[in-house]
Amino acid sequence: MSQQERNKAFTATVHGMVQGVGFRYYARSMAHRLGVRGYVQNMPDGSVKIVCEGARAAVDEMERWLRQGPPSARVSYVDITHHPATGGYPTFTVEF
Repeated sequence: MSQQERNKAFTATVHGMVQGVGFRYYARSMAHRLGVRGYVQNMPDGSVKIVCEGARAAVDEMERWLRQGPPSARVSYVDITHHPATGGYPTFTVEF
């Protein structure tokens, strides 16, 4: 099994009170702790978008974390689309 096949990826949109509460920086901290790559970005509609890829267990843990978010956030719901990992992200960043 190749590294690509051992990895997992998703794109998520987190809805609720998730902007202006440090969500992106908590997400980056969690991603670095888990060793996943990708990015997090505020969206114009008030949601937060996350692209995440890495080892299956770490990506699963990141997905669980997104459903709760940091203490200051109030996550209403999360839309997640799973897709193959591309290996195209060297680290996890906060995008603007």
